[in-house]
Amino acid sequence: MISFARIKAVFLKEMVQMRRDRPTFAIMIMVPIMQLGLFGFAIDTDPRNMPAAVELRDDGPLTRSFLASLRQSDYFRIVEIVHSLDEGESLMKAGDISYLIVIPENFERDFVRGDRPQILIAADASDPVAAAGPIAAANEIARRAFAPELERLPRKLRGGAPPVELVIQRQYNPAGETSMNIVPGLLGVILTMTMIMITAIALTREVERGTIEALLSTPVRASEIMIGKTTPYILVGAIQATIVLIAGRIVFHIPFVGDLAPFLVAMTLFIFANLMLGYLISTVARTQMQAMQMTFFIFLPSILLSGFMFPFAAMPGWAKAIGEALPITHFLRIVREVMLKGAGFSEIRGEIWPIALILAVLALASLARFRRTLD
Repeated sequence: MISFARIKAVFLKEMVQMRRDRPTFAIMIMVPIMQLGLFGFAIDTDPRNMPAAVELRDDGPLTRSFLASLRQSDYFRIVEIVHSLDEGESLMKAGDISYLIVIPENFERDFVRGDRPQILIAADASDPVAAAGPIAAANEIARRAFAPELERLPRKLRGGAPPVELVIQRQYNPAGETSMNIVPGLLGVILTMTMIMITAIALTREVERGTIEALLSTPVRASEIMIGKTTPYILVGAIQATIVLIAGRIVFHIPFVGDLAPFLVAMTLFIFANLMLGYLISTVARTQMQAMQMTFFIFLPSILLSGFMFPFAAMPGWAKAIGEALPITHFLRIVREVMLKGAGFSEIRGEIWPIALILAVLALASLARFRRTLD
């Protein structure tokens, strides 16, 4: 027969153990709070304030009115006035802008004549979700900008088709396929999850089994242990990356437009950074279970705040600040720019040095923490 007294005793025992296991208890409390904050405040599938450049080949009053409407809109943030199409394409290739808006020559003259002049909007469609909203809003922005001038035209020119034709060019992903954005991003997600977890569990397992003492009895320095334990997993990461790239090419037809050299440099730094983060976790966690829980605590913001699932530009400032501190954010930009846009070292150097800096900080913190643990 079931004894409620015995059930109560087991219940109280579990409560005491839960209270003593402070890291696990803290994670149990923090994860729901973090999920609520991220999904409630940081995630927005309708991106606003997307960086854009404008090329003005006709600088008349009508053009300036349209430019003012763009600046007043919630969807576009004009960051540059370029003087050539090549200059704008270079900015887009480097990831500095998401849109290039070109006002053609004789725009105002053709508008007054009723010739329906064209406005070119080149969109970075490597992230089709981020590109959809501003493209849809461009028609309404143009309508409002040209409405006062349209009223001044003769009645016979007002009816029928809109007075301006917007020509949309979806760069790097003309068909707007989601896989072109997700599959390259999966490379960063897979490497983040596996590299951090494997390294975090490796050292914790040594401590649980008591084999770390045998390793420490040898004349091996703490830095040598750290390097020796993390280096083999670079090969694991390289194998995973190869599998993802081959599968992406064969199954999803994802191109690899850029050079392999900058990609390999960035990937190596990224793998090392994740290994150092996993090693740092292993110096804090007491058990393998705690190591896995801490890994999940880091993995959640890495997915949500890196631009993998949701547009990075649509996030609030505090979420962007957290995202910029994550190595996966910079690696995802590199992967997409190299694979889809053909970017080289000059275009991705602004994303490589943050990964290198994060790697250096994590390596120093891991080494200092490991030495303190040994003492």
